[in-house]
Amino acid sequence: MNRSYEELVAQADAVPVEGWDFSWLDGRATEQRPSWGYQRLIGERLATVGAALDVQTGGGEVLAGVRELPPLMAATESWPPNIAKATALLHPRGAVVVADADEPPLPFADGAFDLVTSRHPVTVWWDEIARVLRPGGTYLAQHVGPASCVELVEFFLGPQPAERRNARHPDRARTGAATAGLEVVDLRAESLRTEFLDIGAVVYFLRKVIWMVPGFTVDGYPQRLREMHEHIVAEGSFVTYTTRYLIEARKPL
Repeated sequence: MNRSYEELVAQADAVPVEGWDFSWLDGRATEQRPSWGYQRLIGERLATVGAALDVQTGGGEVLAGVRELPPLMAATESWPPNIAKATALLHPRGAVVVADADEPPLPFADGAFDLVTSRHPVTVWWDEIARVLRPGGTYLAQHVGPASCVELVEFFLGPQPAERRNARHPDRARTGAATAGLEVVDLRAESLRTEFLDIGAVVYFLRKVIWMVPGFTVDGYPQRLREMHEHIVAEGSFVTYTTRYLIEARKPL
């Protein structure tokens, strides 16, 4: 990158961040992908069921990339810009996008779905997932794990308490699912190397993934952004580690 700090930050601060398409970061950041291939996995499952729900679908990008959707396919999303984007992507595929506040109850009847999916949900309401699943139905999701990108978070916020670092631990998901009456049949976690190659990529990421540094703005962190830029120029990148886990939980017959 030959552009100045000011140019990189101004560009990243102006670009739209709705949806979960991260293609703007191509060539500016890299992230290892989990070995299980989440989109492929849900694609295989969706092709075998009659009714499915994707919770917190974002802009619908993951679901839209699946080859075959079931006859009844619904998705929920809370953020209006994402709702509009998901509707544009998924309605042509025959899926309905429902505006939902991401709080109980889910706007569906008991036992409505064979399969519930979700990629990186902000919150997981296990009782509601269990309620809308049919007996024998499955929840198959990829969640953000504990201390994800903690190196990046702590660069801006300082050392974080253990409670926040472990808030998304997969053991908590296992307990939550079991308490709701679901049987966890698969639980896998991985730590994945992530690199930011310029300060614009950092700004874009923190604007888009709003829970990393809550309330992040460029004006709110001028000194740390400048220091991050200098680190990237000197070292070639800023390295952090995302954590992800795959969870599959089944409702008993």
